[in-house]
Amino acid sequence: MTAAALPAHSALRLVVITGLSGAGRSTAAKCLEDLGWFVVDNLPPGLLDTMVELGSRSAGTITKIAAVVDVRSRGFTSDLQGALAALERRGAELQVVFLEAADDELVRRFENVRRPHPLQGDARIIDGIARERELLRDVRGEADLVLDTTRLNVHELRAKIVAAFADVDEPGLRATVMSFGYKYGLPVDADLVVDCRFLPNPHWIPELRGLTGRDSEVRDYVLQQPGAREFLDGYEKLLRIVVDGYRNEGKRYMMLAIGCTGGKHRSVAIAEELAASLRTMGADVADGHGGEPIDVQVTHRDLGRE
Repeated sequence: MTAAALPAHSALRLVVITGLSGAGRSTAAKCLEDLGWFVVDNLPPGLLDTMVELGSRSAGTITKIAAVVDVRSRGFTSDLQGALAALERRGAELQVVFLEAADDELVRRFENVRRPHPLQGDARIIDGIARERELLRDVRGEADLVLDTTRLNVHELRAKIVAAFADVDEPGLRATVMSFGYKYGLPVDADLVVDCRFLPNPHWIPELRGLTGRDSEVRDYVLQQPGAREFLDGYEKLLRIVVDGYRNEGKRYMMLAIGCTGGKHRSVAIAEELAASLRTMGADVADGHGGEPIDVQVTHRDLGRE
């Protein structure tokens, strides 16, 4: 028997929280609960459709449901992907949030709480993590929002969830522009990565070394280098194509990472410029987007780290 479509007037939203054990699913769920979402923990994938059905019959008392789904349910991967596909066919407004962290950090967290990994059996914690990553590979690839919690404390993770969902009823794309230093590693949750190490490094200019890309002297130096403006103009054109595609696909989140060697000078200046370009795109009514805003957040991951 085929499930009926949701009523046209239904304003029900569903967020599925999944990802690696120990990566912060419970923290994310608690944050959504604090934001007024109806939260169900450890829900078998097969019951997602039932939850949506019950919510649609609540006469408006339940409009936002968050369900935590993990690999402990039998046949997790196929069950979850099948349930999500069925909900999309019914017209449900659905988002999938995937949480992950580096292996060594996950091992540390399990050892701190002295609990076994749910999939390790008689093996090591790291073996359980590897098995879980493999099971979740396809789910991660289709997630709307991927959050890496390796370097996040509880408060920082809550801040990211609040930023993503506090005003989720408002239309538009949420974009995070992050500068970083390659010597500290790539941001694993980036959708797009830009390398600006082709520009001369202000580190080698004595009067600029102690400044950052936020200072006008460094910004002017970086932007006046040959190829800098051409690069920004060209990448802005690329971003317009990407933003169009994200909107057409219904994606609400984008992470753009800008890297240089140490994450202090070039990447910071370029990140600020590209963030300004994204804000302009959101306000531009002449580009065919109807003036739909882009909520742009800028963060400098490695600034002050050296």
